[in-house]
Amino acid sequence: MNRLKPVLDWLDERLGAGKLWEALFARHIPEAKGPVAWLYTLGSASLFVFAVQTVTGILLAMNYVPSPDHAHDSIEYIETQVLAGGFIRGLHHWGATFMVVLVLLHLLRVFFMGAYKYPREMTWLVGVGLFGLVMGFSFTGYLLPWDQKAYWATAVGTNIAKQSPFIGEYVGLVMKGAAELGAATLSRFYALHVLLLPALTAGAIGLHLFLVVWHGISEPPQRESKDR
Repeated sequence: MNRLKPVLDWLDERLGAGKLWEALFARHIPEAKGPVAWLYTLGSASLFVFAVQTVTGILLAMNYVPSPDHAHDSIEYIETQVLAGGFIRGLHHWGATFMVVLVLLHLLRVFFMGAYKYPREMTWLVGVGLFGLVMGFSFTGYLLPWDQKAYWATAVGTNIAKQSPFIGEYVGLVMKGAAELGAATLSRFYALHVLLLPALTAGAIGLHLFLVVWHGISEPPQRESKDR
């Protein structure tokens, strides 16, 4: 280990790994006891599930074909022919649901503990935006199996968006890519799911983590004692 110290010191001086470690890991964590302490793990758990979704999504994309003629067949191929394909798809499917639950619980924890207040308003707003992106992942990913359930659920969702005042028709057309659900819709949802949404989410997560490190983690709320 002593022989590696000069190399590690050289890397630390040029990459700032030591300062990065101190900023991300060697920092003050609020003291919380009992079940409240577990609530502070929801953000890290959400980040971990997002990493799992990224890895499993990449593996699924290697065998998925985003076309109406082959999308459903490629899903069956993944589940029956690809090594551990059923496990990977199941992990991605249930991970999506788990991520929605975790992010929602994380938002509720921040709200009810008042952690969104000064100076963490921007951290809260970015977190709300991340929840919207997670919901976007769920909506766009639901169509990709291209079965009856996915088709009609997406039809309902796009029709709801179409009812928006003034711009509803344009919103529905942009989402579908055509007058009716079809190849353009599937291609558009796939591009959103694997290209645009991951890029936006990665940037938002980076900004969110920076703000968390910059402002620190809020302390648990304390009851005020009243003198009688």
